[in-house]
Amino acid sequence: MEAVVREWILLEKGSIESLRTFLLTYVLQRPNLQKYVREQILLAVAVIVKRGSLDKSIDCKSIFHEVSQLISSGNPTVQTLACSILTALLSEFSSSSKTSNIGLSMEFHGNCKRVFQEEDLRQIFMLTVEVLQEFSRRENLNAQMSSVFQRYLALANQVLSWNFLPPNYILLTTELCVDNKVHRKIREDSDMAQDSLQCLAQLASLHGPIFPDEGSQVDYLAHFIEGLLNTINGIEIEDSEAVGISSIISNLITVFPRNVLTAIPNELFSSFVNCLTHLTCSFGRSAALEEVLDKDDMVYMEAYDKLLESWLTLVQDDKHFHKGFFTQHAVQVFNSYIQCHLAAPDGTRNLTANGVASREEEEISELQEDDRDQFSDQLASVGMLGRIAAEHCIPLLTSLLEERVTRLHGQLQRHQQQLLASPGSSTLDNKMLDDLYEDIHWLILVTGYLLADDTQGETPLIPPEIMEYSIKHSSEVDINTTLQILGSPGEKASSIPGYNRTDSVIRLLSAVLRVSEVESRAIRADLTHLLSPQMGKDIVWFLKRWAKTYLLVDEKLYDQISLPFSTAFGADTEGSQWIIGYLLQKVISNLSVWSSEQDLANDTVQLLVTLVERRERANLVIQCENWWNLAKQFASRSPPLNFLSSPVQRTLMKALVLGGFAHMDTETKQQYWTEVLQPLQQRFLRVINQENFQQMCQQEEVKQEITATLEALCGIAEATQIDNVAILFNFLMDFLTNCIGLMEVYKNTPETVNLIIEVFVEVAHKQICYLGESKAMNLYEACLTLLQVYSKNNLGRQRIDVTAEEEQYQDLLLIMELLTNLLSKEFIDFSDTDEVFRGHEPGQAANRSVSAADVVLYGVNLILPLMSQDLLKFPTLCNQYYKLITFICEIFPEKIPQLPEDLFKSLMYSLELGMTSMSSEVCQLCLEALTPLAEQCAKAQETDSPLFLATRHFLKLVFDMLVLQKHNTEMTTAAGEAFYTLVCLHQAEYSELVETLLSSQQDPVIYQRLADAFNKLTASSTPPTLDRKQKMAFLKSLEEFMANVGGLLCVK
Repeated sequence: MEAVVREWILLEKGSIESLRTFLLTYVLQRPNLQKYVREQILLAVAVIVKRGSLDKSIDCKSIFHEVSQLISSGNPTVQTLACSILTALLSEFSSSSKTSNIGLSMEFHGNCKRVFQEEDLRQIFMLTVEVLQEFSRRENLNAQMSSVFQRYLALANQVLSWNFLPPNYILLTTELCVDNKVHRKIREDSDMAQDSLQCLAQLASLHGPIFPDEGSQVDYLAHFIEGLLNTINGIEIEDSEAVGISSIISNLITVFPRNVLTAIPNELFSSFVNCLTHLTCSFGRSAALEEVLDKDDMVYMEAYDKLLESWLTLVQDDKHFHKGFFTQHAVQVFNSYIQCHLAAPDGTRNLTANGVASREEEEISELQEDDRDQFSDQLASVGMLGRIAAEHCIPLLTSLLEERVTRLHGQLQRHQQQLLASPGSSTLDNKMLDDLYEDIHWLILVTGYLLADDTQGETPLIPPEIMEYSIKHSSEVDINTTLQILGSPGEKASSIPGYNRTDSVIRLLSAVLRVSEVESRAIRADLTHLLSPQMGKDIVWFLKRWAKTYLLVDEKLYDQISLPFSTAFGADTEGSQWIIGYLLQKVISNLSVWSSEQDLANDTVQLLVTLVERRERANLVIQCENWWNLAKQFASRSPPLNFLSSPVQRTLMKALVLGGFAHMDTETKQQYWTEVLQPLQQRFLRVINQENFQQMCQQEEVKQEITATLEALCGIAEATQIDNVAILFNFLMDFLTNCIGLMEVYKNTPETVNLIIEVFVEVAHKQICYLGESKAMNLYEACLTLLQVYSKNNLGRQRIDVTAEEEQYQDLLLIMELLTNLLSKEFIDFSDTDEVFRGHEPGQAANRSVSAADVVLYGVNLILPLMSQDLLKFPTLCNQYYKLITFICEIFPEKIPQLPEDLFKSLMYSLELGMTSMSSEVCQLCLEALTPLAEQCAKAQETDSPLFLATRHFLKLVFDMLVLQKHNTEMTTAAGEAFYTLVCLHQAEYSELVETLLSSQQDPVIYQRLADAFNKLTASSTPPTLDRKQKMAFLKSLEEFMANVGGLLCVK
């Protein structure tokens, strides 16, 4: 193959044609040839055809004629050979990794592919369809014919993965009929069925200029859906078909424009939506069964997820579908989901296909993800469908929850009576309780997702469907009864007179509060051992999600607000005060009873943060006596709060600090800080100031005290806001100095060292942007001292085992995070020359000279010698390292030439390594770092400096990257900016690189094209200067340059 390409110019056209014919004949006459040998020979044929297309010496049409004859022979062996030829042509013309290395430019490969797409791809597709058509007409297929059939299906998939270029309009109606017939014929063979469905999925995603007009697109879609419905209706879908069918439907809904989808005949669209509804419910039931049987390959779960995503796409489109269009379908899907997750007799959970209960007890792995996270996408989709059909779904959930609360209460009472009657008895059957807990678990999850959205970083809003539903029925609602049902979680809702005139949304919330109340009463009755921690988690998760959105709702954010909502939990209402007190009591109870259940305790403190993170809610929280008791108890570190895990204690401290900035008079506020923060400081100083602290420091009790303090400091830093930064910064700075001393004491205890560094990371991350010059300098000095101590303790230390290397990985990651946070001050700065600190600090910093640059460069000096090739294999560490280097070069380019020689060389080597041996993301970061370095060089005008010499070397690297190597096109802008700046700096060297490249070209045509392209590239900025207008003109010219000759010198 290489020989033919190498000596192509010397060979006559007839000889090449004869060679091609000989190779084909050779393979044809040897049916028993080893597969690898046959494929290699056919690849050589494909290379000859491709190379011949360059000078038009070989025409694809002749080979297609030969392949057509092979196909029409009817001989399965010969048809297999024809398929192999077409596959080889597709691979060779793909201009991807499958393309043979034949020493021709990437431009040549790209041109060949384009011509192939325009002229020959359709021919291969038609030949493939011809074979599939023939096979679909046959009654029976033997094993050999089935094998051929499967190969052509795979080929069809390969063809359809290409982009067809105009004028390749294909009359696809026939092909669709063929493919649907094909699938019906071979669906019992799971492998072939998957190939067939993949073809249909690709045909379901056709778009772009393949259709001459919208009318043809509508016709195509109508034919496709008709064929699909004929295939699906009346058959029992196999496991192997589920994902394929869901992909087809998903593609039809997401790829085709909505106006095309709605232009198909109404009856057909209605049948399609009914089919989607039926499949969603069916796949949902099968997915639930997979979950029960704990299958490894969850095909129905995957298929179900795809269909739910398709529903989301449809129901959120109010432009093409009127309100209520999908309500009945949403009801069916919602009901089906609920039924699958409830135990018999109401539901089918844990029932196998024949209705038999599967497992008595489900084992839950420690590593298993929580359902609310694992099925978050599913729950979000079902929640959205529930909102679409709120009239049905909200009362349904309320009824199901209330009924289970009653049953749970009854079960726990029976258990209590049985325990009182026979205290030592262990014959209690927990099966009914377990079923109830699992039912309540899923009902609360669905309710949470129906009533509120998961808003990360956005203002949570009541979903418009829920607000409209409540407003619509508000005239039928008795507000006093609604408030009574809300405020009486210990009573059955149906026992309250006029309970049917309650706001349905508030009654649904009340149903969850009733679950919570049953749990609380069981705890008071010493039945905690019978309760489910999972149910406890679900309750506080729901309450946190609900409170974020509904509690003390900001009415300014809505055009219209429901009167029951504003009365029950609006500002200045008894309802909001009552519910805040109730939620706070729930938090305190959970932290006392469930301190050993880390996940439940964590969800509980997250609820507490939600109650105090908004000032309006915090103002009500601090009026509760319970809040002050909680603060005192935590500050004194008394049980059971001292048993909480470190992350939970950190978040609890964050909540207590946030609460301290609610509206209080000066005296009360001072008293609060005295009770919350002062004990922390006193206890910490008492421990570290002991004379024998060095000897006692490794005692478990002392280490626990130190760890708890450090976690609390992180929590305090996390609570930082612009209006509390002054108090918190001054408080934390006193600790930071002592923390540096702890670095010495605990230098051989990696987890403590990491936690100390983490305190600095959090303080810098949360507070640096608010600090004025003098305060920032205080923090820089503290960070610099920390790094000096770390360096002294770690310099020259040998880390030989894997654990030690991972410890260092954590150290370095935290230090780089710290340095990056300090650098962020340079581009995110909300300070106003210490205005925010006025009144908190009597004096100003005088004549201090430590800057962020000093700290960061010292840190880099510390990190660089430790950054081994092995450590750079950790992707997170590698990315953080290069982000830090880039930030430094962008923010302090003037400091780089002043680095010590060894450090400077290490930094330049890191940049080169990142450009040549790392991921494209890292390479882009390095290119972004080069531009400010070159600009700094140009300003300094020192032609003998190490930086000047280094940038000359980088000019060659970037030149080669742009002109000679295949690179990620997303990097072209970053590479172009660096290239332009380097060219401005080294104009003579750039001219030399261009001349050297041109002189190496033997082909006069390529020489002239390159020469013209380079002339045009530099014409826009002659002579090149560091001027923004010239730079932009150069970058535009570079785009044209890359388009014209970008692939000319990249050889494959």
